[in-house]
Amino acid sequence: MTTVGAQNAGVERIAAAFAGSGKRAALMPYLMGGFPDLPGSLRIGEAYADGGADLVELGVPFSDPLADGPVIQAAGSRALAAGATVAGVLTVAEGLAARLPVVLMCYTNLVLARGVERFCTNLAAAGCSGLIVPDLPLEEAGDTRAACEAAGVALVPLVAPTTPDDRLTAIGAKARGFLYTVSVTGTTGERETLSDTFAAVVGRAKAHTEVPVALGFGIATPEHAAQAADAGADGVIVGSRLVRAAGESDDPPGAVRDVVAGMAEALR
Repeated sequence: MTTVGAQNAGVERIAAAFAGSGKRAALMPYLMGGFPDLPGSLRIGEAYADGGADLVELGVPFSDPLADGPVIQAAGSRALAAGATVAGVLTVAEGLAARLPVVLMCYTNLVLARGVERFCTNLAAAGCSGLIVPDLPLEEAGDTRAACEAAGVALVPLVAPTTPDDRLTAIGAKARGFLYTVSVTGTTGERETLSDTFAAVVGRAKAHTEVPVALGFGIATPEHAAQAADAGADGVIVGSRLVRAAGESDDPPGAVRDVVAGMAEALR
């Protein structure tokens, strides 16, 4: 079995995306797989790439999404109603992976239901570079981490503003690909003002890991993206703003392409 620190194709591809973005921080839009349906979500993901995204976070819809706010919850419910499954979302991942690294985001039950080794093998077969499991704590992540390493997939952990220093050290040491750094306490969603909190949150995360730090939750405007980069973030994750744009438009790919392009410009 591959050990941490050994060659991992997903880790390498993610690292190359951060290093080669040509921006002050890499841009990682969030995509709800299967929203508004599977073909539509693939077109939205392609529009992200057209707009200047460097990576994409691909969400798997789930019935009890504890970390997600109302916009992403609603998109997930619509995706489930349209028949989205894990296997279906992996076809979206496969379609996008030729253009940019795909980091899958899903909840623990979906991983355990299939078995961690099978799940991670399926991710790699679909071209996914990474996996985010927001309800998988450090103490229970050993089997999933080992399966990811064996499959060549980066297991990306999360830290929050409330994570104490000793725990930040432990999580940061195990992080692969990047460290997902939550900008505020609470669920996903757009906020009007966040910049005052960015520097402290990013600084603490960067002091406890050697991988890139990507800031997410609440980033909704090009100004927020620029402020995250000013604070030292290596990556910027944008979710609810884009999901809302897709849901409100008669031309979801066109709408999200414009939003992503504005974020990308702010990061150059």
